[in-house]
Amino acid sequence: MAGMKQFWLTVFGSIVGVIAGALICITFLIFLIGGLIGAALEDAGDAALTSPGRNMVLTIDLRTPRLDQPSASPFAFAEPLSMVELSRALEHARTDSRVSAVFVRANTLSLPAAQAEEISALLAALSDAGKPVIAHAQGFEGGSVLPYLAVGGADEIWMQDTASFTAVGLAVETLFLGGLFEQFGVEPQMIQLHEYKNAADTLTRDGYTDAHREATLSWLGSIYEVALETIAPARGLEVETLRSRLEAGPYSAEEALDLGLIDRLGHAAEARQSVLDRAGSGSSLVEIAVYHRQMTPPAAPQAPVIALIEAQGDIVTGASEAGFGAVSVGGDTLADALDAAARAPDVAAIILRIDSPGGSPIASDQIWDAVMRARQSGTPVIASMGAMAASGGYYIAAPADRIIANASTLTGSIGMFGGKFVIDEALGRVGLNLEPLHVGGEYALAQSVSQPWSEAQEAGYRALAEDVYEDFTRRAAEGRDLPLARIQTLARGRVWTGRQALELGLVDEIGGFDAALASAQELAGLSANQPVRLKRYPARPDGLEALQALLGVSVEGVESAAALNRLIRSPQAQALLRAQSRLEAEEASLTAPQEAPR
Repeated sequence: MAGMKQFWLTVFGSIVGVIAGALICITFLIFLIGGLIGAALEDAGDAALTSPGRNMVLTIDLRTPRLDQPSASPFAFAEPLSMVELSRALEHARTDSRVSAVFVRANTLSLPAAQAEEISALLAALSDAGKPVIAHAQGFEGGSVLPYLAVGGADEIWMQDTASFTAVGLAVETLFLGGLFEQFGVEPQMIQLHEYKNAADTLTRDGYTDAHREATLSWLGSIYEVALETIAPARGLEVETLRSRLEAGPYSAEEALDLGLIDRLGHAAEARQSVLDRAGSGSSLVEIAVYHRQMTPPAAPQAPVIALIEAQGDIVTGASEAGFGAVSVGGDTLADALDAAARAPDVAAIILRIDSPGGSPIASDQIWDAVMRARQSGTPVIASMGAMAASGGYYIAAPADRIIANASTLTGSIGMFGGKFVIDEALGRVGLNLEPLHVGGEYALAQSVSQPWSEAQEAGYRALAEDVYEDFTRRAAEGRDLPLARIQTLARGRVWTGRQALELGLVDEIGGFDAALASAQELAGLSANQPVRLKRYPARPDGLEALQALLGVSVEGVESAAALNRLIRSPQAQALLRAQSRLEAEEASLTAPQEAPR
């Protein structure tokens, strides 16, 4: 018995040790791998970055999808630079005498419209600063004009001679699930406010409504016009000439070259050597992520701070999430960050960078209120829109002192929808019965998936939805200082591009993150050339904090488990256990009942 007790204590200690050791090893390995990757990148770029007189050719690969904002996860060491980081790096490179040229690997299929537009503008600014930009594409083969737009600001566009050019327009495909649900006996019950809030249509219908088709073609056409008007002057063509040439495609590489849509044919290695030759003697390639990590700090520690608060992903109540693909905007996290930035004595202005399709109206209103508090404290707030700031994404932008969007940003969608799926028939088809019971009011069953709404339940749900819609339009009108009737005309769930939103008064300026930073300095009363520090709120969590969030175990718990394992295995503890075992064995022999063998 005593021996078994010691055995189980030892086993328990071993298990604790294995778990603690595994957790610690996981953390160590993650950061070891990240460190090795970072060190390898740094070694590759250090010589060019630190040797005086060396010319750097920055390399940018647009073929890998990138987030709009830096990931809050410390495990994201392998991700490409976010759009915000890329913007900061290229803006810094524009005035960095060590940077001689830029080499870009073009995306061949598609990327978000606002990203393509912003990258094109950043590359054009580098070219205007006298730093040649050479782009190479292994074809433009997805049918979309957006990858072509992204490198439209380059001095030269190369294409592999065996590839094809199919950047002929823009297209979207919408999957409608109404027929599928009908086949399986599922009934979606949705309330949408109003006719343009078409997310509900994809669940209840088998095709476009007139309003859905109208709005989609409108914003799609707006983005296409932005692309044409951006690319045409860079190619030395009239907009209508470019339009006719693109729309007559697709083309072979040779045909695209003859039409002036690209500049040279060749493989990436040839284009890379060409840009090195342009940069001159002693030039070398430096990956943009290495350059970003080792950029000279732009300001002294006492310089004014511009707070960067990031709203990326669905808007939810509670805390934000980031890591392993889960990205959300938590109402608590964003509100606390805005309050902290507004209280900080060194923060001169706040940039709220938004890339969100919306989400919880409750959390959106919580963030709206925090933006208003920041403004009332005297801290200017600039909303900078990424690829999308729609529905709740627009809700949280509305109260900012200034809203800046790319021309291709998707925004607006001032409206709401909600409902439920009734699955009773589907369950019955496989012999299942979901039978509800309730006490209290009839509305207790309003969210039941076993039965449709009664007339009273539907009326109650619609009344609540209309309250949310009225709150949204009122908040938007108050934030934008526009008449409520005007907002109600522009709302109804309709999506607008940034260009359309500017014309309608829903945003103030067209531009990317660099424009938002310049605007923040202006509203803070700082000169355009005054150095500032960009500081993230909230700060990125360290590795142990991230491990705690990821595994649902506290750092203290891991450390305590490891300490317990060390204690159990110590010589003193083992000696005590052996002594205790001998004592219990002696007591057992005195008190155990004496029974004769049977």
